[in-house]
Amino acid sequence: MQTYQVGIIGATGMVGQRFATLLEHHPWFHVAALAASSRSAGKTYEEAAGPRWAMATPIPESLKRMVVLDASADVEKIAAQVDFVFCAVDMKKEEIRALEEAYAKAECPVMSNNSAHRATPDVPMLIPEINAAHAEVIPAQRRRLGTKRGFIAVKSNCSLQSYVPAIHPLMDLGVTRVLACTYQAISGAGKTFETFPEILDNMIPYIGGEEEKSEQEPMKIWGRVEDGRIVNAVSPSITAQCLRVPVSDGHTAAVFASLERKVPLEEIIRRWETYRGEAQELALPSAPRQFLHYFREADRPQPKLDRNLENGMAVSIGRLRPDTQYDIKFVCLSHNTLRGAAGGAILMAELLCAKGYLSPKG
Repeated sequence: MQTYQVGIIGATGMVGQRFATLLEHHPWFHVAALAASSRSAGKTYEEAAGPRWAMATPIPESLKRMVVLDASADVEKIAAQVDFVFCAVDMKKEEIRALEEAYAKAECPVMSNNSAHRATPDVPMLIPEINAAHAEVIPAQRRRLGTKRGFIAVKSNCSLQSYVPAIHPLMDLGVTRVLACTYQAISGAGKTFETFPEILDNMIPYIGGEEEKSEQEPMKIWGRVEDGRIVNAVSPSITAQCLRVPVSDGHTAAVFASLERKVPLEEIIRRWETYRGEAQELALPSAPRQFLHYFREADRPQPKLDRNLENGMAVSIGRLRPDTQYDIKFVCLSHNTLRGAAGGAILMAELLCAKGYLSPKG
């Protein structure tokens, strides 16, 4: 596989830092540019990110002395240096939408961790194991943007990365209703326990915009490509409640589902344990060998024990049992800044490279 020169837009934030650590030894991707707000521009990455560095590992040596560029003012300069960028900026949604389109129109593809373009019909929102075929809308998006190379692809919200993968292998059973209650880690808010003391001995029963995303985004993931756009699915009906809990990393979901066709619980577990997606078939570098892991212990999965399963890219499931109001219920877990954020975006980029949508400029 060829080597790609990549940039990180929003490099000083928590997800940007996670991109930096994950890309340090990536076999395909080499970080050639870092960008952030005008406050950080002109500083070395160590100077800009150092006081806010929240990762367990140090700033990569190869990036410490790299000068941070201005994410908004240096679009053309960054586009000239890289084959594509990863984007994880903290800006207003309209500003993010405009910024990502500016990169795409500068013929620099964007792998976005942001929500600004998730509802755009010709922007694929990819979980590589589930809806890799949605990349087929990219040529139509390029026609709309007037580009040859540039386009935008997005990853879905971190909160649904635990339960959508668990539901997906059951869809042919006729999943009609889903209730998902998510218990979300503080790193999803860009926080640590040091910067978020009010979460200690506490939980917060509201995360702005999260429930709407959790209910609506799966419909696009399960949608179909038609005439150069993604047409959302109309079922299952999903209702969600999202809470912030005192956990550093790892989003847990308690899920209840109704099925038109009933099968034994062991058949559901078999479906989970044997499920493979295109990421596994292509043996992508960041893909877990086994996407879904089922734990038979009554007290699993747990964030502290299971979030880092397969380098944080696998989904853990447990406690499958019948329910009195729905047909089944279970608990699932995913690492929100690995599978749910930076790692998921890197896996998405690997998929698009393998399928020929991303290529070095040469």
